[in-house]
Amino acid sequence: MNEDQGDRSSRPSPDALLRQAEREERGRLKIFLGAAPGVGKTFAMLLTAHAKRREGADLVVGVVETHGRADTEELTAGLEIVPRRTVRHKGHALAEMDLDAILARRPKIVLVDELAHTNAPGGRHAKRYLDVMELLDAGIDVYSTLNIQHVESLNDVVAKITRVRVRETVPDSIIDRADDIEVIDITPEDLIQRLQEGKVYVPRTAEQAIRHYFSPGNLTALRELALRRTAERVDDQLLTHMQAHAIAGPWAAGERLLVCIDQDASGGALVRYARRQAERLRARWSAIHVETSRDLRLTEAERDRIADTLRLVERLGGEAVTVPGRDVADAVVEYARANNITHIVIAKSGRPRWAELLHGSVAHGLIRRAGDISVHVIAAAPADTVPPKTVRTAATGRPSFQGLPYLAASAYVAAALGLGHLLHLALGLSNIALVFLTAVLGSAVTGGLGPSLYACIASVLAFNYFFLPPLYTFTIADPENIVALLVFAVVAVIASNLTARVRAQAVTARLRARTTEDLYRFSRKLAGVVTMDDLLWATAYQIAAMLKVHVVLLMPDGDGVGSMDGSREGDRLAVRAGYPPEDVLDEADLAAAVWSWRNNKPAGLGADTLPGARWLFLPMRTGRGPVALVGIDTGAGSPGRQRGGLLAPDQRRLLDALSDQAALAIERVMLAEDVDRAKLAAETERLRSALLTSISHDLRTPLASILGSATSLTRYGTALDEPARLELATTIQEEAERLNRFIANLLDMTRLESGAIRPRTGPVDLSEVVGSALERAGRILAGHRVEVDLAADLPMVDLDPVLFEQSLFNLLDNAAKYAPAGSQVTVRARRVPAGVEAQVMDEGDGIPPADVDRIFDKFYRVHAQDRQRAGTGLGLAICRGFVEAMGGSIVAGNRRDRSGAVFTLTLPAAADLPMPEETAP
Repeated sequence: MNEDQGDRSSRPSPDALLRQAEREERGRLKIFLGAAPGVGKTFAMLLTAHAKRREGADLVVGVVETHGRADTEELTAGLEIVPRRTVRHKGHALAEMDLDAILARRPKIVLVDELAHTNAPGGRHAKRYLDVMELLDAGIDVYSTLNIQHVESLNDVVAKITRVRVRETVPDSIIDRADDIEVIDITPEDLIQRLQEGKVYVPRTAEQAIRHYFSPGNLTALRELALRRTAERVDDQLLTHMQAHAIAGPWAAGERLLVCIDQDASGGALVRYARRQAERLRARWSAIHVETSRDLRLTEAERDRIADTLRLVERLGGEAVTVPGRDVADAVVEYARANNITHIVIAKSGRPRWAELLHGSVAHGLIRRAGDISVHVIAAAPADTVPPKTVRTAATGRPSFQGLPYLAASAYVAAALGLGHLLHLALGLSNIALVFLTAVLGSAVTGGLGPSLYACIASVLAFNYFFLPPLYTFTIADPENIVALLVFAVVAVIASNLTARVRAQAVTARLRARTTEDLYRFSRKLAGVVTMDDLLWATAYQIAAMLKVHVVLLMPDGDGVGSMDGSREGDRLAVRAGYPPEDVLDEADLAAAVWSWRNNKPAGLGADTLPGARWLFLPMRTGRGPVALVGIDTGAGSPGRQRGGLLAPDQRRLLDALSDQAALAIERVMLAEDVDRAKLAAETERLRSALLTSISHDLRTPLASILGSATSLTRYGTALDEPARLELATTIQEEAERLNRFIANLLDMTRLESGAIRPRTGPVDLSEVVGSALERAGRILAGHRVEVDLAADLPMVDLDPVLFEQSLFNLLDNAAKYAPAGSQVTVRARRVPAGVEAQVMDEGDGIPPADVDRIFDKFYRVHAQDRQRAGTGLGLAICRGFVEAMGGSIVAGNRRDRSGAVFTLTLPAAADLPMPEETAP
């Protein structure tokens, strides 16, 4: 390793120092991480809080969920608790953490339980982890708890293991930002024992949990996920510590593997071997390509091979890194030590022995300099490589001759000659030679190698002709001047060559930096896009702007998204985005696009298949297969446009990078849409099952009663006395009315969901509608006492009397179902600033707190043991729909003076009616 690299390796990493400085400016986050509920995360957090309190730390409780566990509640005693704020949501009071009160109190440490919790609407942040971020930014340390199934990247993995998908998640960046992670781990047997003892759930719930979620196999898998995710975070912290303190690696606390990539044809086999080795070691892995001056002389095929190999690394889950360097072995070892790499994989050189002696061997250099790092030298078969490109690229050709740089070089030499004549009066020849050397370097900087060599020759000749005796001839009389001139020529050639090479590298670096910046901006733009149309439009515009081509993006028609299971047969492609927007595809182009999609290969202009098409179509792939198709038109064969060739090799590599980024973003949006469709399908299935269950019961029961009563009248009518016949006829009437109400509810719900209901509102006397509803519900309320309490100063209300009567009837029917016989049902109305507040109250058991938010859902019925009557679960849903359609609102709750439910309706008051004009007598 040379001296410069040694100095760099002994300096701390600026990025690591910056990360540490950022953490010092904010509060520290400590997460108590568990594999499953019930392992004791909150208990451990409270124990740590008490220890900190005994040390004198200023600590408060922001929110701690004890879930009724006595031992956990006991630990909250003695800790300062910031009162929670109350949020009203759907008629239910919810207690949420008071973020503003904590910020005003500004403690040193705050306890915030359940990091993945979703806040009630109306708060500053939708999720609790966002509250924690604000506390950390304010310089307050936070202790919090989290289960591994709530980590976003592991959500799908946990769902496959447990067959339960958790909806509340936190992004992985929260884990990565945590300063400390303490794993709260107990064995599956101990956790199951705690469940059986009722320390986690109530006995009935615990029994179901043990049979499904908390099986020994599930718990073992979740423990492994928690430990591995924690190990990854600890590994990152170790690497940051080593970089910040300039500690030379490796520290083999965890395995890290690095594979070296070059232009050799065996790169694909080398990458696949590294991937398999990383899986065996259960290690992170990455690939590195060192750009040297030799890369400037690589052919386009070799550059394509390097780019495709690095793309293969990313598709296989590794990290692709490209770094500049003068010596490959030195650059690889320096990177390995800076990133705590423990294994380096490199391919065995296929060059002859004399070439290795002449140019050196990278493998031998790595082995000599690696120190404690293990080096794996493998013989990779060239046959197992990256698939070759099937699209021809435009020939780059040799650059045309440019005369301006040579004129500039001539000017530099002329200026050096004039300055040399002036200096010759006072200085020696050696100083004049330096002036000419400056002209050579200037030519190399501005024009490159060719003009610098031209300036070198011109400078040698001018120096000889004008300054070496005999003057004004190319003859050299003094032998010492011959040596000086030769040395000057050698130095000038070497300096011009080095300067030109640095200039070429600088130009390449500027172009790469510009491209990288564009790709970074494109990736940020894709990260902020949430809809497919916006994503496709941004992709088409970016490709067109960077490559100066016309672009179309195609996807399967129908549901608007591609097939995520790889099935492409029968898909009809449709243009989803394009730039410029007016571009259209003819039948030949569409045929090429369909062939490219179905075969997952390029087709069209410049490809091996259908090369006569006007467009070139390339599949956009991810690890799960193609997700879209990009079409490129460079203008060839298009009337009215400037004719051009196919993409140049560097443009094709840029297109590959843009395509890969866009494909991943498309897959992300597709997965989000798949999740939404799955939720909709699950909800539809739930409603269908509820409807079938309700219909099977609520149709069969009254029909059975009607059929039995009618049969009895038919067969035994003459043998029955008058009271018996009247009882059977009454049963037929009551069950028919019940069946009629059931069908009416179904029809009303259908009308509500289709938007067919248009309220005909107008001034209505509330007492008339209440009286009509009570008369209609007289048979239902026959076993209850009814009290009507309507204030005398009630104004007219702006309602549809038919819809409001039905709503009130449904509330009375609900009260009759859930209140015991002989109890009182009260209808009350009072005047309020918003209009009129009407209430329907009963004296039943009330609404369980867990059911308050769902009481108005379709087909949802509260379990009320033996007093529960048959019903569809649609009455309250229809009631809310009607009331809200008329501009009112309805909330459910429980009575405070006694047991029972209360439904409160807020109704709009009618505008004051104009007084009739009095006629003159």
